[in-house]
Amino acid sequence: MAVINPYLTFKGNCEEAFNHYKKIFGGEFSYLGRFEEMPAEEGFELTDSQKQKIMHICLPLGNGTLLMGSDSGDWAPKLTTGNNIAISIRVKSKEEADKLFNGLAKGGQVTMPIENVFWGDYFGMCVDKFDINWMVSFNPEHIVEQ
Repeated sequence: MAVINPYLTFKGNCEEAFNHYKKIFGGEFSYLGRFEEMPAEEGFELTDSQKQKIMHICLPLGNGTLLMGSDSGDWAPKLTTGNNIAISIRVKSKEEADKLFNGLAKGGQVTMPIENVFWGDYFGMCVDKFDINWMVSFNPEHIVEQ
């Protein structure tokens, strides 16, 4: 079965928020990546300030649960209450990722096709027909036993 994790999106203060959560929950970040680490993409330029913002961050909370997040910016849809959280699902196989992603995307909108991505996961994002944001990922090196 899949592991479900909350994914929070911030208006530029993700790092501040996650440092706050780290003080509350304890532990260490299992991943902290900045937008400057993304591969260059034609027609997509970031300012020096935007490059320092959080692309992805994970704070393990125990029992395989992760609190995850990122910053939003001019390159993303306008951040409003409702689209600032997504449900992130980590699965145990590529087949399970495809099954869940395709089921969730049916009747909704694929915002990032499920595919191998530069950080090593098989990953995709969609908004289901009920306007719920979903992220589905598989990485054989990060399988959590339930």
